[in-house]
Amino acid sequence: MKTKSRFVERLSWFLDESITLPGGYKIGLDGFIGLIPGIGDFIGGLLSSVIIYKAHQIGVPRMILGRMVINMMIDTVLGAIPVAGDVFDFVWKANKRNAALLDKYQQQPQQVYRKSLIENIIFIAVLLSILVLMIALIGWIIGLIATAISS
Repeated sequence: MKTKSRFVERLSWFLDESITLPGGYKIGLDGFIGLIPGIGDFIGGLLSSVIIYKAHQIGVPRMILGRMVINMMIDTVLGAIPVAGDVFDFVWKANKRNAALLDKYQQQPQQVYRKSLIENIIFIAVLLSILVLMIALIGWIIGLIATAISS
């Protein structure tokens, strides 16, 4: 099952590794697009979604597509943080990760499926834990404010 398109390889290379810096580190257009205030990370996310769509077209299971979406969302959401997010955009390389995930899936589908399942569960558990902690923090702050007002 070797059907990954040359298009996916080229797009991931273009977005994440098309420019070689002195010292050999590679960056791509995605990091530069992310520098555009307001819409850069959104545009980068749209370009990244093309790779996920191509994976869907060749029949990649939803679990692996979910892992690819998580990679893209991490890139898009954290990349939107001013300054630190711009640096993150040049390091995370979600498109390269997703192209590699697609390639590995085509070579070892069961192993990649299981690994993606575990990674997705861990990601969701961490996300839910953060949400619960944020709600608890907000409740604690509201309690402090209520106590301060009533004293």
